[in-house]
Amino acid sequence: MTKPKAKIKIKHAKRRGEWAEMRFMAEAAENVLEVTKPFGDSAHYDFAVEHDGKFARVQVKSTVARCGRRGYGCTVRGSQGPYGRNAFDYAAVYLILEDVWYIIPIKKIRGKWAVALYPSLSTAKYEPYREAWHLLRGESAKSGRVRSIEACAEEWKISPFSVPVPYITDDVYTQSFDGPWSLVKRGFGGDLSLDEEEVSTKLP
Repeated sequence: MTKPKAKIKIKHAKRRGEWAEMRFMAEAAENVLEVTKPFGDSAHYDFAVEHDGKFARVQVKSTVARCGRRGYGCTVRGSQGPYGRNAFDYAAVYLILEDVWYIIPIKKIRGKWAVALYPSLSTAKYEPYREAWHLLRGESAKSGRVRSIEACAEEWKISPFSVPVPYITDDVYTQSFDGPWSLVKRGFGGDLSLDEEEVSTKLP
């Protein structure tokens, strides 16, 4: 049975982000994690979670921006640009319309402006991190709690490219099925570099 799509009732982007943080606290508690929030807003992370004396710093991101028919785009950057090496340990990315979380290690998104997530494609790049709450508990994939990981190889290769990103007033992610992937994101300008692993899937 397919999970029903969530409805967006909070239109204001900042308030929606604050709501996503509250959703994270609830989900973390359900996954046997103690959650604390640093005082003020100077830290590069939103929460510190603890399990059996092991701590992890978490930055929460959320998105409703569609990427083609099956995917979603989400920025993974700070106000000054991509996050540095020691900003936090994991990004918790919430796909609001799917009610799905991705727990992604910072090494997988370091230096990136945005990521593309495809929850309906089992071979997508970030699917091993879907609902991977065990990572925040310091557990390995051998615990059996991680989704199955599949690999595939193609005989052809897509060259990396950059997409210009103008400064406008709303989030828009679009994909032409016969042309390039394009993104327009509120709050920053410049070039968004997408590697071939993030956009190599040919959608019908």
